[in-house]
Amino acid sequence: MSATRTAEIDAALNDAKELYLARNTLSLARYLEATTVMPGGNTRTVLHYAPFPLAMARAEGCRLWDADGHPYIDFLGDYTAGLFGHSHPAIRAAVDRALDAGISLGASNMAEARFARAICERFGLQRVRFANSGTEANLLAVSLGRIFTRRKTVMVFDGSYHGSLFGFAGGGSPMNVPFETIVAPYNDIRKTRPLIAENLALVLVEPMIGSGGCIPATPDFLEMLREETTRAGALLIFDEVMTSRLAYGGLQSVTGVQPDLTTLGKYLGGGLSFGAFGGRGGIMDRFDPRRRDALPHAGTFNNNVLTMAAGLAGLTGVYTPEAAVALNARGDALRARLNALCGDAPLQFTGIGSMLAVHAARGPVTCPADAAKADRRLEELFFFDMLSHGIWLARRGMMALSLPIGDAECDALAAAVEAFLSARRSLLD
Repeated sequence: MSATRTAEIDAALNDAKELYLARNTLSLARYLEATTVMPGGNTRTVLHYAPFPLAMARAEGCRLWDADGHPYIDFLGDYTAGLFGHSHPAIRAAVDRALDAGISLGASNMAEARFARAICERFGLQRVRFANSGTEANLLAVSLGRIFTRRKTVMVFDGSYHGSLFGFAGGGSPMNVPFETIVAPYNDIRKTRPLIAENLALVLVEPMIGSGGCIPATPDFLEMLREETTRAGALLIFDEVMTSRLAYGGLQSVTGVQPDLTTLGKYLGGGLSFGAFGGRGGIMDRFDPRRRDALPHAGTFNNNVLTMAAGLAGLTGVYTPEAAVALNARGDALRARLNALCGDAPLQFTGIGSMLAVHAARGPVTCPADAAKADRRLEELFFFDMLSHGIWLARRGMMALSLPIGDAECDALAAAVEAFLSARRSLLD
């Protein structure tokens, strides 16, 4: 890249940030106040970006309003957790009923077994246990897999994210739980196959990398993982915390590859904190407290009545088979439409169904290493330009459709992308 083009992109980005600063004085004030009591004014790292993050004041349906009163179409969907939109009436009614009956019961309740049955039937699980987040679900599933196989080593993939204590962007995080890990290249059969040795406990994989850029696994890659883990006596765990929304039975129902365990979370709590892990009864029954060798798994809020009520209402009454098909078809059509607009520009959208991400790069993006070659400054400029057009998305370019998003909202996103391509044409050549 020439020095002139670099300077032009930097100048455009500086101008965009100056406009952002001028428009969002109340968000800035909230941020500065927050820095006095929270490190960097933040308690959820992914929400921070320079010069400061917007503060949202209210939401309804698929709309958000920030502290300064600017409206946005919510194309982030809280990183896939907000599938139902904001305050869906059926879920709100279920939560109200649960509140009326009392919270923090400190006992088994009337909804948890019904919710568990609905999840098992939907995702083909024999047994399931609840947790408070996808992070917890993944750590519990990995711990269970290591105990079950009596082996220690866990295979994960570069660029994958399995929660705040088990992420592998750039090779891994210093905050990671100290499991013994092998970090393999995603979608690379030739390099990954020989790493699945007889001493491996399990393979933990997202059937589509979510936070790392909405990069789908190839069918051949997933089939190889199933074949080789079976041969080695290791477990295969699918992290479907994000991707279970992509088909009525989760993405695994589309791939045809059946894992031994599946982890879940995000939208399945109806918008409230939730995690779950489940699968084969012969593995999961190690948690049966009637056994002398039962494994412990506590958690004050594992079966909290608000999440049980919201999750059951959303799963059985709102995200029906028809709704799942329609939402993901809308996402596929939107992604194709955006890629057609981009043409030969160094901008593309990857993903499956209702999950997509933008990459400022040419050529196929089939693994996180491909995504890492993108021009991060162009992606940042895209983010600020989208905000100026009233489109809310992740700073890193991830988007997730919610059920209230319709044709008008998709048209608005397409128009914003088209405006970006036109206004920034000289920077994209």
